[in-house]
Amino acid sequence: MSVAAPVEKFDKRKLAAFIFMVFGMFMAILDIQIVSASLSQIQAGLSASQDEVTWVQTSYLIAEVIMIPLSGFLSRMLSTRVIFTISAAGFTAMSLMCSTATTIEEMIVWRALQGFIGGGMIPTVFASAYTIFPRSKLPIVSPIIGLVATLAPTIGPTVGGYLTDLFSWHWLFLVNLPPGVMVTVAAWLLIDFDKPDWSLAPRFDWTGLAGMAAFLGAAEYALEEGPSKDWLESQPVTAAIIISATGALIFFWRALTAAQPIVDLSAFRDRNFWTGSMFSAIMGVGLYGLTYIYPVYLAAVRGYTPLMIGETMFVTGVCMFLTAPISGRLMSVVDPRKMIAVGFAGFAFGTYLASKVTPDWDFYELLWPQVFRGVFMMLCMVPINNLALGTMPLAKMKNASGLFNLTRNLGGALGLAVINTVLDKRMDLHLERLRESVVWGRNVAEETLANLTGALAARGSDAALAATKEMALMVRRHAMVMALADVFLTLTVLYLGTLWLAVLMRRPQAPGGGGGGH
Repeated sequence: MSVAAPVEKFDKRKLAAFIFMVFGMFMAILDIQIVSASLSQIQAGLSASQDEVTWVQTSYLIAEVIMIPLSGFLSRMLSTRVIFTISAAGFTAMSLMCSTATTIEEMIVWRALQGFIGGGMIPTVFASAYTIFPRSKLPIVSPIIGLVATLAPTIGPTVGGYLTDLFSWHWLFLVNLPPGVMVTVAAWLLIDFDKPDWSLAPRFDWTGLAGMAAFLGAAEYALEEGPSKDWLESQPVTAAIIISATGALIFFWRALTAAQPIVDLSAFRDRNFWTGSMFSAIMGVGLYGLTYIYPVYLAAVRGYTPLMIGETMFVTGVCMFLTAPISGRLMSVVDPRKMIAVGFAGFAFGTYLASKVTPDWDFYELLWPQVFRGVFMMLCMVPINNLALGTMPLAKMKNASGLFNLTRNLGGALGLAVINTVLDKRMDLHLERLRESVVWGRNVAEETLANLTGALAARGSDAALAATKEMALMVRRHAMVMALADVFLTLTVLYLGTLWLAVLMRRPQAPGGGGGGH
């Protein structure tokens, strides 16, 4: 007589703790993009220049990208409970300080501290998901963290637009306070997954930390500022590249030779992990890149306000939310490698549709590209997380989680740099070509100018000058749209070109037990 296998259940205390942790991670990731749609309001409120206000975003990203890989070591040394509670409390406190900033210098300092301290929440949640729950529960847990990691930056501009439009830019940060306090208290009371290992403290590799901070921080700065400053033509960007390269040499030297390296790179020996990390980096390009491109088009070409941009882009978030449970269910019945391949192919088709963009595109024309983006991003995000981290030995999980999340952020930063560079170069090219089409002697150009002059004649005696300016703006808008179409096409080629990575991943085994211990 056969005996039925025992049904594995969720530990209620661990599940409650995990839900609060996920909410904390949502806040930390949301804050990457929530400010992006409202930088002009912050600039006005703090009397900052255009160059200064960009540091509100850049300082956060630089600090966060340093903490994410460091969090694995700190989590082992301090325990998950302590590191997450400190991260949640610090993030909340720095949110309050950001809301009280009266100068741009204060804001930059508080944003850097907010990103650094809060960055510890993101990889800690990923590591906990794959260590405290049985493997059989991954089809339920994986979609949750996958949804939060992709949904939060996607709806960031929407949330930021609403808060700024209804209240003021201060509420971009004040909104974190009630949930931040709740998550901090819950983390201290509920998390009990592991014990601290204080023996790691005396062997803390300060040299490795300095190298990693220089490597990642300077790289993030160069990727953020390089496109707008023409890369090596700018002395600060050139200096950042040199500092990053020097820091990388120090970091990798210590990672390979130190008795207790600040980051253990041995996780990359696992084929599923390094291929999953590559997928994660490419996913970051689409996640952060498209969240940037659509607002650029809607603001510069269509003249949308932050609130209107948020309402238009909300489609992607809805599609992600609806697809997450379906993706989790499919993961238990379909080879995840096939899901990844189909997901990236669908993502590529969405960007291909977007490459047909014209200056007249509105909500309905952008609908299907956003639907494809939301559905297929979630379809491949969940199995990527599961294959990269779900097969990792528990002893390496915390460190691997930091590295895995780092690749997504660096992929996003690199993608934004490439997108901005392509956008600038292709726009210059299209401007030059379009100007050749609107010179004197071209019938279409002269007729358009005459029509504009006639339409503006009622406004005053400068109708001819106003018409010339209007025509120049039309040319510039068309050049930008053509450059954006080139960017979408570039992303299409990128996503189709990464499908082969799915073949390199090992076929996953059927989910087993385990994963719930300390």
